[in-house]
Amino acid sequence: MTETEQPQLYLITPPEFDLNSFPAQLSAVLETTDVACIRLALATQDEDRILRAADALREIAHAHDVAMVIDTHVMLAQRLGLDGVHLVDGARSIRFARKTLGPEAIIGAYCGDSRHEGINAAEAGADYISFGPVGPNALGDGTLADTDLFQWWSEMIELPVVAEGALDDATIRRLAHMTDFFAIGEEIWRQNDPVDALRVLMQGLSETAS
Repeated sequence: MTETEQPQLYLITPPEFDLNSFPAQLSAVLETTDVACIRLALATQDEDRILRAADALREIAHAHDVAMVIDTHVMLAQRLGLDGVHLVDGARSIRFARKTLGPEAIIGAYCGDSRHEGINAAEAGADYISFGPVGPNALGDGTLADTDLFQWWSEMIELPVVAEGALDDATIRRLAHMTDFFAIGEEIWRQNDPVDALRVLMQGLSETAS
């Protein structure tokens, strides 16, 4: 990413949400903010709940011309007609996912704070690498992905990188020129007004670009 390019927004759903209210919240965010991708990241393993959530959110995402991927569930991504899958085991499942979903699918890989795992995932054919958490958070084993990792990646590796996990204004400002996407989830969904929360959170990004 060059100094003039601004990171894009990547939304992560809450691990649990009410299908009677969350789709409207998501739609409101998409109507006010440019979003590159949505990740369905439910904590449940209940297939019926996942299917119903995916059906509801896919319709909203595609109506706004936003790609939608699902955490982990390669076969469900195919079955539901989603745009791809976000894998949480680094490079280990990428080749299987690519073979199953085809060359056009989006396949992302969460690699914690590991340069080595990120490189392996890139070589295996991932479309993007996710590092995190970038702040105190239970993502992965909780080990922070520090600024040096993003700086090194941005200088050495062309594959897009995502920063996620406990993002705040200061972190967004610090990483703005070192990452391609900021993955925002609970940072806004746990607030009363997600649209306003996102606006406040991303204010630093617009200021760094000006």
